[in-house]
Amino acid sequence: MTVKDIFNLFLLISALHGFLFCLLILFSKNGREKSMIFINLLVLIISLNNIQSWVLAKNFFIEYFFLDYIHIPWHFLIAPLFYMFLINYLEIEKRSKNILKIILPVFLLTISIRIGFVSFFSDKNTTDVAYLFEKYTSIEEIFSLIVSLIIFGYSFQILSKKEQLFTKILSFDNLKWIYTFFKLGLFTYVFWIIALAITVALDFKEFIYSYYPLRVLTTVLIYWIGYQAIIQLRLLKERKDLRKQLNFAPILEVKEQTEEEKDADKQLLFDKIHSLVEDKKLFIEPKLSADFLANELDISSAKLSNTIKLFSGKNFNDYINEFRIELAKELLTHENYKNYTITSIGLESGFNSKSTFYYTFKKHTGLTPTEFQKSTV
Repeated sequence: MTVKDIFNLFLLISALHGFLFCLLILFSKNGREKSMIFINLLVLIISLNNIQSWVLAKNFFIEYFFLDYIHIPWHFLIAPLFYMFLINYLEIEKRSKNILKIILPVFLLTISIRIGFVSFFSDKNTTDVAYLFEKYTSIEEIFSLIVSLIIFGYSFQILSKKEQLFTKILSFDNLKWIYTFFKLGLFTYVFWIIALAITVALDFKEFIYSYYPLRVLTTVLIYWIGYQAIIQLRLLKERKDLRKQLNFAPILEVKEQTEEEKDADKQLLFDKIHSLVEDKKLFIEPKLSADFLANELDISSAKLSNTIKLFSGKNFNDYINEFRIELAKELLTHENYKNYTITSIGLESGFNSKSTFYYTFKKHTGLTPTEFQKSTV
């Protein structure tokens, strides 16, 4: 099997996988969410592009001039659909531009130009026509690349303004997975630029093997963000539901101290710290720090840490994590949340990642969250 055969097989399998993905999302519980609709369309576009490339590579329409030269430029829609997913996931679509309304007419115009091009040359099936077609296709692709880069950059600019535009979503999702997508996306654009540069350098006359890694990378990247979006959307919905429904009871009781063991003023300060953390549920904020809490109480962070150590016997992080662990234990054993993912429970309890939650939970209880949940059934 040659490299070309392997690549063509990849195109076919990835296209079929994409169509199956779209069907599963379409009939899933969250399939009607706007953000998921755009992710689904994004996967569909890549799947259509791959099946089109496979059909053309297999020369199924070599005898039909019109069909062999009508290549739909699906790549025009990739960046706009990702942008639409982004603004809907971040819940800022009402304050953002609908770029798709601008790009769709351009996309349809390029298809019309292609049809006109093919119609004009349909009775002149010569080598020169093939050369002209490849040249036009590359010029069209360069235009698409420029437009895509502009939208990609604009999308990243929106994400960089997170503290001003969408503070609400940040309390549920740190968006690291989207930042990862941007990093990988930039890498993909480099491959695209290289492939186009080689095409131009070879005067549009030879098949460019550099498009192989580009198409593979693009496909994997789009499918990856599709699956990530499914996972993150579920976590987001569960965490919102948890925060909305839970009416927290006190998580930890203040340890009583005898007069010999404590100073009255220090005990009063500790009670104040404990009450602030408990009543305002500050512990569910992953970025809670000693400096922030000390500032709220108008004391130094050193005094805060020393007071916590004196009365709880723990350092600041262990003290806060104890609140988080107690809440997580409550949620893990609560009948209303037995179908929720352990990850969403951990994140909503104040941990910044699944791995941190599992490590800290086992450190405090001797069991993983999964083992703890099973032990209480």
